Amino acid sequence: MGSKNKLKRFKENETFKNVFEPTREALVDAEYELKGNWRSSFFKNNNPLVLELGCGKGEYSVALAKKYPNKNFIGIDIKGARFWRGAKTAIEEKIPNVAFIRTQIELVEHVFAENEVDEIWITFPDPQIKYKRTKHRMTNSTFLKRYKNILKADGVMNLKTDSEFMHGYTLGLLHGEGHEVLYANHNVYKQEGSPEEVTSIQTFYESQYLKEDKAITYIRFKIK
Repeated sequence: MGSKNKLKRFKENETFKNVFEPTREALVDAEYELKGNWRSSFFKNNNPLVLELGCGKGEYSVALAKKYPNKNFIGIDIKGARFWRGAKTAIEEKIPNVAFIRTQIELVEHVFAENEVDEIWITFPDPQIKYKRTKHRMTNSTFLKRYKNILKADGVMNLKTDSEFMHGYTLGLLHGEGHEVLYANHNVYKQEGSPEEVTSIQTFYESQYLKEDKAITYIRFKIK
């Protein structure tokens, strides 16, 4: 994507009512005004709140929002030029129950209050395969603690990935730390019984992986 195109998207994001771009300072040094108030201040309802972390173009967030109009969805990514597409689609198609936040995932506790979130999706994250990159894996122990702090007591996590490494690493960690694995599948499109929201929604890259006959894995779990 050319730099002019990126700048145009950044500018357009600033005009979108469904896009929030708090500075790191605003989140870390002060209490963010929407923290604990997403339902009342933005969505204007008391419906369940679902996050997609590392949402990319926002395809999954938008598709989930269309599929479940009685839930609120927020896609989070540091790359605003990417989720511009999802935000614009939501505005064009008048989808009121989805928003996007440009921030780093490690700051989620500054964006959301304790017990504010009902469910979290992590879709096709970078597996960070090298050992020295372990701290950046989105399902490592440190990240799980952050998610636990914002999830309700019965809150659920979802990991969907094309990386066998990420699937195995996460499954091993969950079992090792005593978390509750509700469902795990090594190939959701080949095995019966896969949850419908996992197979009925596909990102652009996911459809490419499927053309290459690449297995898509999925884990649904609770953090203890």
